[in-house]
Amino acid sequence: MTGTYQGSKGNVDHRDALLQRNGHTRFVSFSGIDGAGKSTQIEALRMKMEEDGLQVLLIRFWDDIAKLTQLRKSTGHTLFKGDKGIGTPSAPINRRDKNVMSSWMTCVRLILYCFDAVSIRVAVKRALRSKADLVIFDRYIYDELANLPLNNPAIRAYVRLIMTLVPQPHISYFLDADPVKARARKPEYPLEFLYINRQSYLALSKLIGGVTVIAPMPITEVERSVLSYARRKLSFRVFRQKNNASMASNDDGKEQGKPDPPQIGPAFFDY
Repeated sequence: MTGTYQGSKGNVDHRDALLQRNGHTRFVSFSGIDGAGKSTQIEALRMKMEEDGLQVLLIRFWDDIAKLTQLRKSTGHTLFKGDKGIGTPSAPINRRDKNVMSSWMTCVRLILYCFDAVSIRVAVKRALRSKADLVIFDRYIYDELANLPLNNPAIRAYVRLIMTLVPQPHISYFLDADPVKARARKPEYPLEFLYINRQSYLALSKLIGGVTVIAPMPITEVERSVLSYARRKLSFRVFRQKNNASMASNDDGKEQGKPDPPQIGPAFFDY
């Protein structure tokens, strides 16, 4: 694949006035199948942004956003007989939760995801009022919506409705990955499910629009792509600091130009 960034076409609106009212805080999200390397890329971006002088806040979806998490876990363990813990190459497990596909589970998910959408809205509002320059979401509502049967017109309408409630990040990263390699890194779900889940993520990105898809590449190349795109879209504070430093070091008494105003609104890359 020649392009690093693959955007998604769709109707991308402002989603939420929260972003328009926000003064400086930007927020991005990372999504993708299990084993895609989200944690690695999040940590790399966080470190680089802090080196640039930005204050970064990390919000983990399953720890800080999702509702009724204990009920969800117990259901997977007791009702579906899934394994507990986190899978590793040396100790693979067989989870039974989002890979359980049935009509009644879809109904349950539709209800749960509504609660999570409201929770995200509240969390984003709180984060945008914080002192952080950049807020990083480790997973987002997309990681739930990708579990739904998107070939169903009613489900697609539901997804569009949810997206009117949830603020769209300034950058929504979807880390695409080879299911075989992803499962080798994090063996928790059957390979067949990972293939299905990957296609669902790609279909979702086209449905909702405004998603930045990073093609499968070596970890260092993904890191470079994520960082360069983030700096292009979110580095106004760095520019401001450099501009202030330039003004402070100038001794000729002439007034220097002001830095460019920050970009407000969702960032996306179309193909």
